[in-house]
Amino acid sequence: MTTSSEAIAIKSKDTSIAEDDYFTYVDGLGNIPRDIYRHVESDPLGDLPRYSIHIVIQHFLVFTTFIVLAATGMTLHFSDLFWAPYVISLFGGADMARLIHRIAAAVMVFAAVYHLFTIIGGSLLKLLKGEFDYKRTQIPRIKDVHDLIHDIKYFLGFKDYRPKMDKFMYKQKLHYLAILWGNAVLIFAGSSLLFPEITARIYSEAVKFLPEILVKVFSETIANLWPLPAFFQDFARLMHVDEAIMALIVVAFWHLTNVHLVPGRFPLQWTFLTGRITREHQIEEHFLEYINNLDEIPEEKAYMRKLLEEKGFGLRVKVSVEDLPRVY
Repeated sequence: MTTSSEAIAIKSKDTSIAEDDYFTYVDGLGNIPRDIYRHVESDPLGDLPRYSIHIVIQHFLVFTTFIVLAATGMTLHFSDLFWAPYVISLFGGADMARLIHRIAAAVMVFAAVYHLFTIIGGSLLKLLKGEFDYKRTQIPRIKDVHDLIHDIKYFLGFKDYRPKMDKFMYKQKLHYLAILWGNAVLIFAGSSLLFPEITARIYSEAVKFLPEILVKVFSETIANLWPLPAFFQDFARLMHVDEAIMALIVVAFWHLTNVHLVPGRFPLQWTFLTGRITREHQIEEHFLEYINNLDEIPEEKAYMRKLLEEKGFGLRVKVSVEDLPRVY
C-alpha cells in the first residue's frame, strides 16, 4: 500500500498532470496537493468564515419572503385551478392572501435595498482601507469561463482535478446575476401593478423622451390596439408572473439541488444560517479562497501544517538559494 509521500511522487512523475495543477506552494507550509480536501476534518456547521451576519440576515429574509410570495401569488394568479381554493383558504381567503403578498413583497424590497447598501458600503470601506480585492467578489471574470470549461472536462473525465476557484465560482456568479435581474423585474412589474395610476403617468411622460420614430411605430401599431399605459400594465402583469414561475423553477431545481442535495452537502448545507463553510467544501470548490484563509487565519495555517506533516505531504518544500548550504 503506497503512503501519502509515495503517492505524491507518483503524481509528480505523471506527465499528464502538470505539477502546478496538483501542487500549490504556500510560504511556511510547502506544497499543498489539490486533493488535500479528502484528508481534512470538517464540521458540518462550518469551519471557516464565508458570509457576514448581514448576508445571513438578507438571505433569510429573501428565502422566507420568496416562499410566501410564491405561495400567495401563484395561488391568486391561478385561482381557477382545482388546488387554488384549498391553498387560498390556508391564508384566510383571497383578500388576506393579497395583503400577505404585499407585506412579503415590501420585506423583500427592504432586503434588496439592505443588500445593496451592504455590498456598496462594504466595498467602499475596503477601498478606503486598501483591502478591496475584486477576485473575492461576484464580479464576472474571464477566469470563470476557463473554470467552467475545466470543470466540464473534469466531470467528463478529461481532467484529474477540479479548477482552483475563488471565493465565488462561476455557478454562483451566474445565479447571483440571475437573482439581481429577477428581483429587478419582479419589483418593477409588481410596483406597476400595485400603483397603476402613478406608473401610467410615468409611462406617459417617458414617451416624450423616446425618439420620434419609436413614437410613430407605437402610435401606428400597439397604441391603436391598447392605450399605451394599458399596454404596459398588461406587459407588467405578464412579466411579473413569468419571472415568478422561472424563479420558482430555478430555486427548486437548480439552487436547492446544487447547493443542498449534492453529495458531500446532503441533506443540508448550513452556510446560509451559520455564515461559515466547511473546510472540505472550501478546499474542493474554492481552493484559492482557502489559500487566502491560510494567510488570514493563523489557526488554520497551523492545522494545515500539522496535517501535511501527518500525511507526509510536507516533504516537498521549495528551497530558495538562501536556504542552501554555503560553500567556502
